[in-house]
Amino acid sequence: MGEKFLTHYQVLGLSRTATEREVKIAYRKAARITHPDRGGDPALFRQITEAYEILADPAKRQSYDRSYGAGRKPSGAGSGSSSGPDATSSSSAGSSASGSGGFSGFSTRRTQEQRNTAGDPAIYVPAYEDLAPGETPLLPRPTAAQPVHGAPRKRGVFGAASRLAREARTAQLIMQQVLPGIPAARLVNGLTSPRSNGYLDHVLVSGYRIAIVGSMLVPDGAFRWDGSTLVHGSRVAAPPQLITATRQFQELFPECNVTAWVCVHSNTGNLFEPVIDYARGTEPDGSNTVNVANAARFVREVKQFLASGPSPNVVDLSVLDRLLGGMY
Repeated sequence: MGEKFLTHYQVLGLSRTATEREVKIAYRKAARITHPDRGGDPALFRQITEAYEILADPAKRQSYDRSYGAGRKPSGAGSGSSSGPDATSSSSAGSSASGSGGFSGFSTRRTQEQRNTAGDPAIYVPAYEDLAPGETPLLPRPTAAQPVHGAPRKRGVFGAASRLAREARTAQLIMQQVLPGIPAARLVNGLTSPRSNGYLDHVLVSGYRIAIVGSMLVPDGAFRWDGSTLVHGSRVAAPPQLITATRQFQELFPECNVTAWVCVHSNTGNLFEPVIDYARGTEPDGSNTVNVANAARFVREVKQFLASGPSPNVVDLSVLDRLLGGMY
């Protein structure tokens, strides 16, 4: 489904929290190693220079972070191309560039041999234990181990209170009924929508599966989902517009399987309401771009979606790091 890329941070061997001074130091070390005048690879030197030009400029760096590393170039000479296990059945090849002065590239080598389950302890890729002396991890281990990141943020003027309450209900539902059973699952709240000025409520990631999550609150009663709207008598309710963001996320994270989910809450707080009747082919089983379900079914289906991936107990630090950069 796509090549494995390196972010600008990975190219320079930096964490996302690197200071401007650290960016300059890393660039100078890498440039000395890779400069064509010193026998280095021209393509890798251009990649390093591009990374520095983006990360050394605060405005460009912020824009880059919020685009989830969009527009990245393939890794330089000696790097391998790979996809995540949800895209292909083969394991990923690593990529690295090393030399004197402490510069080292980033390896995405995965050593998963056996089939793991979602209930197994989380495994970090790349493993912290495999870091070379002095090598900076993509994310500090306490950050990577944190199951929940960010929080719903107040945005806009009209309907902010009801939206925040709805987002809080969904986040609480995920924290109480999804995360405890999947140690590698990470919930990221409050992200910017790729390539637009919009926002996403929540993103769930486990292994190489990403669930973009929105929510809505509807009156009591029975509804019918036709694949685009919820119909209740003469009333029609449209869910959050997530199709475009889902397709963009799939392009940005080709190693992952990305789908969108809408958790439909009832006024009563009963997780089994509202009752939703589905048109043929619209059942919320993860096979559709957007899956709509009441809270109880949302929990069941999302857990199944995340758990059915080939490496559900993996925390891919590259994927998580890029997601955290997209928080607004």
